Amino acid sequence: MGSANKTGDSTFILLGLSHDPGQQRLFFVLFLVLYLVTLGGNLLIILAIGTNSHLHSPMYFFLANLSLVDICFSSTTVPKMLVDLQTGRPAISYTSCLTQLYFLVSLVALDNLLLTAMAYDRYMAICHPLRYTTVMSPGRCALLLTMCWTLSVLYGLTHTALMDTLSFCASRGVGNIFCEMYALLRLSCSDTRLNQAMLLATGSLLFITPFLLVLLSYTHIAMAISRVSSAQGKSKAFSTCGSHLTVVSLFYGTLFGVYLQPLSNYSVQDTVATVLYAVVTPLLNPFIYSLRNRDLHQALRKLILRRATVLQ
Repeated sequence: MGSANKTGDSTFILLGLSHDPGQQRLFFVLFLVLYLVTLGGNLLIILAIGTNSHLHSPMYFFLANLSLVDICFSSTTVPKMLVDLQTGRPAISYTSCLTQLYFLVSLVALDNLLLTAMAYDRYMAICHPLRYTTVMSPGRCALLLTMCWTLSVLYGLTHTALMDTLSFCASRGVGNIFCEMYALLRLSCSDTRLNQAMLLATGSLLFITPFLLVLLSYTHIAMAISRVSSAQGKSKAFSTCGSHLTVVSLFYGTLFGVYLQPLSNYSVQDTVATVLYAVVTPLLNPFIYSLRNRDLHQALRKLILRRATVLQ
């Protein structure tokens, strides 16, 4: 398919997970529940942090932004998915597909950079506590957040613009329930070597490098904790890092499992993995933080009790 595929009436067909009507109804209920829980959980995190002065610190500042990104990420994919499951017409226009791709790519990059900023925050808090207040000042945190957003937007624009240069084959069936990068590249009739080279180059800059920085931060953190003599001190240090480390493992485990492989090896199993990442990871993040972080758990409890009292 040549340039004609890029006109306003051109469409792709999102093949989804199943064509069986019974399974589609089941998926609709499942994804609807997961989406509502994701929205509710992440909104509670944002409200708890915003309304509790004890949580107005750099770590929770980045956590609130991470929850906002998770809400946006889920909202980019799941509502369209629910409409397709309900109507049985999983078509998406070329323009809408590229728009969805842009937000997906940008938000994944932003998620990654925020996790890196949070790792740096924990490194400064544990390894350099005397310098923490100065280094992680509100101005510095705002600057870090601005840098994360800027890099993510540029990353998304780069790959969306490159995708727009490709031509697509007569078969318009996208092997996913949303416009995912690898699924679209496999559908293209054009030479995708430039796209793949840019994925490798920018991925090394925006994903591999931050991942190595996270590993380096936690190596120093582990060394610092090992020098703490009291068991209570070690427990407190671990409690501030445990939630973040769990989320980091979940994020990179799913991301690298899909994208650290040649395009030719992309399979149905990877499609399922991307769906799980797009739907399940934003759902789990608020629960991981609220269950493993005592301060946040208490703030959420106070928020829920306060809202329940107001409703009564």
